[in-house]
Amino acid sequence: MLDFAIFAVTFVIILVGAVLYLYPVNGNLQDIVNRGSLHEFLVSLHQEFGSVASFWFGGRPVVSLGSVHQLQQHINPNHSTDSFETMLKSLLGYQSGIGGGANESVIRKKVYENAINTMLKNNFSLVLKLVDELVGKWRSFPEDQHTPLCAHLLGLALKAVTQLALGERFRDDTEVISFRKNHDAIWSEIGKGYLDGSLEKSSSRKERYEKALSEMESMLVSVEKERKAQRRQTAFVDSLLQSSLTERQIMEDCMVFTLAGSVITANLCIWALHFLSTSEEVQDKLYQELEDVLGSDPISLDKIAQLTYCQQVLNETVRTAKLTPVAARLQEVEGKVDQHVIPKETLVIYALGVVLQDSETWRTPYRFDPDRFKEESARKSFCLLGFSGNQTCPELRFAYTVATVLLSTLVRQLKLHQLKGQVMEVRSELVSTPKDETWITVSRRS
Repeated sequence: MLDFAIFAVTFVIILVGAVLYLYPVNGNLQDIVNRGSLHEFLVSLHQEFGSVASFWFGGRPVVSLGSVHQLQQHINPNHSTDSFETMLKSLLGYQSGIGGGANESVIRKKVYENAINTMLKNNFSLVLKLVDELVGKWRSFPEDQHTPLCAHLLGLALKAVTQLALGERFRDDTEVISFRKNHDAIWSEIGKGYLDGSLEKSSSRKERYEKALSEMESMLVSVEKERKAQRRQTAFVDSLLQSSLTERQIMEDCMVFTLAGSVITANLCIWALHFLSTSEEVQDKLYQELEDVLGSDPISLDKIAQLTYCQQVLNETVRTAKLTPVAARLQEVEGKVDQHVIPKETLVIYALGVVLQDSETWRTPYRFDPDRFKEESARKSFCLLGFSGNQTCPELRFAYTVATVLLSTLVRQLKLHQLKGQVMEVRSELVSTPKDETWITVSRRS
């Protein structure tokens, strides 16, 4: 199965951007703009035409699948070793590979995944330390003080990703701030500039994007050289240095992980704490599981698998927030979904945001209810969509680990409270992100 669920939408963005540039008035492009996002357009499309629907990106026909049943039919006969990293690298203009063959791609993917696993094993205590610092800060706040989730949790994600991936250099806050400046400039254009075609039409924005990308690449190359000279073996980059990858390939993999890992981790944590703040019952159930499994001990890497309800909370966070609302792949050979023939080289969109809130798959789909994942059917549907199991992308697995450490530390010490009257609006781009800062208050557990 293609690791499509997280950020496969980047491939869509390349095509949309190209089409918008070449065919600015054709097809359904204006409809997408009018709806505000590709996700919102797909919601209306499937409401009107059912779970299999077609539309036009400029002069190109596209098929969109909007139910678990149709997705299952399409995924199973189209098994591919291509991963999201390949597509994100394409968006960034990275084309290098080990040797170009399928086996080489699989090897490179395994090197990447093993590097993340080794990094977490070697640096789990650092994740605990960063989370403890944040929770300690929140404990010091007066109970009526408003706490900004987006600012604090993006800071946590950036520190965790840079220090674990690139090493001790990023214990210096000035290095993290510099990283964030370029990260934000790159990611904002990946999320927006390609979708609306505006990046190619603005020379000043394109210049800023290219400058940020160049500075980030230079920084990653310098880190690579430093770590190679030091012969350390604790960070993500160190594992890559032990492999047969070239200097360029190592830089590319570090770019992909630090870019995507920061955004996925931050937004998973933001949405999880937001939803927890809306339900005292869920917080209490999570607190009880943490007490039963961990007692007064800190979380450890081997205990994460025992936190069943915590996993349910994070799964439900991904589902309710529609963390990645759209994914895509090219039809490699002619295929069929129900009675619909899909010609070779058709762009097929997986409308994940539609499927994640489909009432035929999920009871009371707009309600945050972690207990739904007690059911085998819910777990199977979630796994099919690529959000759990062996096909989960490495960046999401990393984010789940950091989020579990955060929840296990925070919920045992503090209660989260929603601000009255706060309305959450979502920006559905590559990752569903709150449009504005999200605030909560905290109080100490007695």
